[in-house]
Amino acid sequence: MALFPRPLLTNGATHSAQQFRMMIRDLANGAEGITQGDDLKVTQRSTPGGGVVIGDGSGVIRGRANAFQGHYSICNIGSVDVPIAATGAAGRSDMLIIRVEDPEYEGSLNPATDQIVYPQVISNVSSSATTIPDSRTGIPLARIDIPANTSTITNAMITDLRRVANPRRRRDVYTQSPASQSTAIGASTTYSYFSTAAGINFSVPDWATKAIVKIDISPLRYALGNFWGQLSATFGSSLATQTILLDDDQGTGIRRIPAIVADTLTIPSSYRGTTQLLRARASAFSTGQAGRIYVDQGTTIVYDVQFEEAPR
Repeated sequence: MALFPRPLLTNGATHSAQQFRMMIRDLANGAEGITQGDDLKVTQRSTPGGGVVIGDGSGVIRGRANAFQGHYSICNIGSVDVPIAATGAAGRSDMLIIRVEDPEYEGSLNPATDQIVYPQVISNVSSSATTIPDSRTGIPLARIDIPANTSTITNAMITDLRRVANPRRRRDVYTQSPASQSTAIGASTTYSYFSTAAGINFSVPDWATKAIVKIDISPLRYALGNFWGQLSATFGSSLATQTILLDDDQGTGIRRIPAIVADTLTIPSSYRGTTQLLRARASAFSTGQAGRIYVDQGTTIVYDVQFEEAPR
């Protein structure tokens, strides 16, 4: 029969392990990897030695022995120590994975007595490998690039290969319209904020590892002369976007020109779970120029931030 004869959670029915694995596949949207950004991270031992440690966390792993094998849900509570063999006269790269060996499809382990999910070291992989080099069921956690004649593994040798199965994203968009004309910017090469555009406070998710930031200022007001300067934005006390060039040579008349500043920022751990201010700033490149820029009642500012999750 092509269909599973009884849907999951039907009273009085029994269901195969495969049916539950297919449910995990559906819930994971077919993806595999760790659940959250800090799950199953590989680090050196607390006292560096001949092995590494896998931290706690969970994930989902796609079965590869059969097209309809489904997905496995795996979880580690605490930490697992994994020995790594020393190198000799030549260096070596090893890949550490979480392996699932289900005897319904491969091998001869007994799920009643044997551990069928376990850390596995694939030795002597390519020094640029990022995926498991064959079709075994598992997910890569790290590649360990070991120099010659080395028996002590340090964090510097560990390349993180984890991927979040279904990374979280959140996009926040706010608008702001200045109530009055700002103080002129352009007399100094030192950055100044627009005095009547206070910026927007964004709540940073506790899972965020990066932020895609965009500010549309439509339009900037130019006056008094040619303007040559720069525009960027700050996010909190320690992050700043790339600088864009403002180069206008239309003379002394008032004119209005849209501007956009955008960047992808790495979120420091100190930002997670806090509120941070996003605000545009500008400066001149030369103190001798006549041109000035402003925002005013005719300006609308759009603050757009997408927070994203990745391994950390």
